[in-house]
Amino acid sequence: MKEEILKQLLEIVAKDNIRIDEPMSKHTTFKIGGNADFFLRPTSEEELKHIMKVAKNNNIPITVIGNGSNVLVKDEGIRGFVIKPNFKYIKIVNKKNDSVDVIAGSGVLLRKLSETMKRESIEGLEFAAFIPGCVGGEVKMNAGAHGKEMKDVVKESKYMDLEGNIHIISNEEHEFEYRKSLFSRINGIIIETTFSLEYGDEDTITNNMKRHSEFRRTKQPIDMPCAGSTFKRGKDFITARIIDECGLKGKSVGGAEVSTMHAGFIVNKGNATAKDVLDLVDYVEKEVFAKTGKRIELELEILG
Repeated sequence: MKEEILKQLLEIVAKDNIRIDEPMSKHTTFKIGGNADFFLRPTSEEELKHIMKVAKNNNIPITVIGNGSNVLVKDEGIRGFVIKPNFKYIKIVNKKNDSVDVIAGSGVLLRKLSETMKRESIEGLEFAAFIPGCVGGEVKMNAGAHGKEMKDVVKESKYMDLEGNIHIISNEEHEFEYRKSLFSRINGIIIETTFSLEYGDEDTITNNMKRHSEFRRTKQPIDMPCAGSTFKRGKDFITARIIDECGLKGKSVGGAEVSTMHAGFIVNKGNATAKDVLDLVDYVEKEVFAKTGKRIELELEILG
């Protein structure tokens, strides 16, 4: 069956953009996850549309990932197609006095985009400079840091639906909420996003980015595999603080551990399985509720 599907994919999709039985541990910042039946990295809208066609004709499920920085892939892997869009262009357009639009392909890392904006003296994306994801994934989850979110800078996005049709949606049509958007409930695949930004002073932009970098270096466990914040912010409490107050820093299950630096992060000590992480999450949630009456929610997306 896989041989036949591969044959169909190769009619349009470049061989280098197709991998079979690919370990997802290679494609997540947690360094955890079983194999994907097919791991696909389309570099053009034509390739992506053909993938959609093959999936529909063969009733194959589709999973879309970005940089794998906010996901946990189960140990059993992912059936069907895993698509990681590989659109990596940056275009500066619509320059008007102090304002400017920037178009970025969904596969562009936020770090690279922010660095490019710094060199061009364009401000507004400093908050995203050290979010370890790519444009598509972070727009999907309305990622944020330092008091700003994607919703504050996104102008519009172009995406493809499962039928291969192209749509362009405005900021409002993204339906941005805390750590979610329209793309949290539909299977549209973001191709590119346009950001509405402004020209500024390169030194000021650089200093802001340095400040954000220092915060992340001293407050978050960036030297260990993890998927960013494991739990969502509480409505009337700071999640990491109550996990800490419950004495759960350093709690381990197998190779998974509640970070000793930041209790809102679960880290992979080197040999963690997805089951270890999920068992630890369950333990933390139950302990926090038992001791405080507060229910905490996962920010991680579980795949597979």
